[in-house]
Amino acid sequence: MKLQIITPDKEVFSGEVNLVQVPGSKGSFQVLVNHAPIISTLDAGEVKIIDSNGKTSHLSIGGGVIEVKNNNIIILAESA
Repeated sequence: MKLQIITPDKEVFSGEVNLVQVPGSKGSFQVLVNHAPIISTLDAGEVKIIDSNGKTSHLSIGGGVIEVKNNNIIILAESA
């Protein structure tokens, strides 16, 4: 899957990932390969990313929106 995390200032992350966990407004959820299309609002919190090499990283965001479609994930974050 391809993940992009973008703030109003810059692109914070772009790359291939195996898993993304986000702080959804109605609760935390994960996105895996072939996830159903979704658009959801995000609360301030931590995004967990497991990249294609199995490395785990965490990124704090200040809320935003996530769109998942055809194994492409775009997170538009207010801040990161």
